[in-house]
Amino acid sequence: MSLWLHHLIGLFYPRLCLACTRQHPPQHSLLCPSCRLQLPRTDHWQHQENAFTERFWARTPLYSGAAMFHFVKGGRVQHLLHQLKYGGKPEIGVQLGEWFGRDLRQSLFFQSVEAIVPVPLHPKKEHARGYNQSDVFAKGLSMSMGVPWYKHGLKRQQFTESQTRKSRLERFGNVEEVFVVGEAAALQSRHILLVDDVVTTGATLEACAHTLLHTLPDVRISMVTIAMAG
Repeated sequence: MSLWLHHLIGLFYPRLCLACTRQHPPQHSLLCPSCRLQLPRTDHWQHQENAFTERFWARTPLYSGAAMFHFVKGGRVQHLLHQLKYGGKPEIGVQLGEWFGRDLRQSLFFQSVEAIVPVPLHPKKEHARGYNQSDVFAKGLSMSMGVPWYKHGLKRQQFTESQTRKSRLERFGNVEEVFVVGEAAALQSRHILLVDDVVTTGATLEACAHTLLHTLPDVRISMVTIAMAG
């Protein structure tokens, strides 16, 4: 009966791929096969030094880092991210996390990760949105990597303006002293995977990493994002 109902609903409200909004995805996927093949994947996870880690050279000591996709303005990845952040579709983050986590699990540079920590939203912003897009991505990574994730590993103690229209210098100034460690005992002396949705200048991720490194002894930091811009 449930399968019959699923097909009946599909006649009136067809499920469309959340990247291209044209094709129909398989039943348990959010993306059509064409988009799965055409999304601009990176190979960062296969190399310890790459375009992602270069963004943090001489500023933040990283063990490893990777973005899942290249960000192309007006492209499928931008549309996916918009649906994730503003379209009320947290399942996008979970499914992308599960997908990318399977790659990271095979990488020599991410196999020693012991804890996954998302970049936090301010509680007011998370309440308004209904979820933290970085947290649902972290949840998916945790599921496929078999590594615990700590939603409150970091907390945002100040409400900051959106970074979208800020210059590089303004982005760094906008996140100084914004974060505090929330679950110190669970994260101490661990290899922590810090997770965000997009890296542009790296200001937010850098601020989070410095908070962890300055607060907790003997931690190692790696980073992953859904996309990398620029």
